Amino acid sequence: MTRVLVIDDEAPILRALQINLTARSYEVSTAADGASGLAAMARDHPDVLILDLGLPDMDGTDVIRGVRGWTSTPIIVLSAWGQESQKVAALDAGADDYVTKPFGMDELLARLRAAVRRATRAPDEPVVVTADFTVDLADKRVTRNGSDVRLTPTEWQLLEVLVRHHDRLVTQRQLLQEVWGPRYETEGNYLRVYVAHLRRKLEPDPSRPRYLLTEPGIGYRFTGAEKSRSVRT
Repeated sequence: MTRVLVIDDEAPILRALQINLTARSYEVSTAADGASGLAAMARDHPDVLILDLGLPDMDGTDVIRGVRGWTSTPIIVLSAWGQESQKVAALDAGADDYVTKPFGMDELLARLRAAVRRATRAPDEPVVVTADFTVDLADKRVTRNGSDVRLTPTEWQLLEVLVRHHDRLVTQRQLLQEVWGPRYETEGNYLRVYVAHLRRKLEPDPSRPRYLLTEPGIGYRFTGAEKSRSVRT
C-alpha cells in the first residue's frame, strides 16, 4: 500500500484528499502545518508527500528544503493561482511536480500515480557497509557478523538520518526535530541516551566509538563506511 502524507492547513482539502485517496487504497496521513508535517515525514516515512505552499507557521519551500535534507521522497506541491514565482521556488527547492488550486481530483491522482512510478523506477536505496556491520536502508535492516541487529524504531530512525548524512555533521537540533519532532529540539539528553544504545549494539568498543562520533556541543557524525552500493541495478 502506497503511503501518502498530505500537509495542508485547509481542513476541507485535507478531508477530501483523505477520503478520495483512502478509497483508492492509499494509506493517508495528514498534517495542518509545517512543523507537524516535518515530524510526520520523519515518523511515518511516506512514499509521496502532497504539500500546500501556504502554511500557517512556515513557507512550504522551507518544508521542502527540510525534507530534501535527508530523503528523495517525491513531493507534489499544491499552489494557488498567481503564484508563479512560488512554483519556481518550490521546484528549485526540490519539489517534483505541482498542481494549481483549485484542482481536479483526477489530475491530482494522475500526477500522484506518475510520482509513484518515477520513484519505483529510481535506483534502490543503498546498502552501507562498514568493517563491523551493514546498514540496508531499503529493508531498514542492520546486520553484524551475519546476524540481524535488533533496533527499536527510534534507534533505527536516528541511525538512518546519520547514515544518510555520511561523513557530514548533523546538529543536535536537526536530529531531534527529524526523529522526535519540533517540540523536542532542546532535549539533548534523548540523543545521548539513544546514541549510547546504538554504540553498544554496533561499535566494537562503545567507549571508543569508531562510527558514531560526537562533535561536542554541536551534534553527531556517522563515518567509517567502506562502501555504499545498491542492492539491485
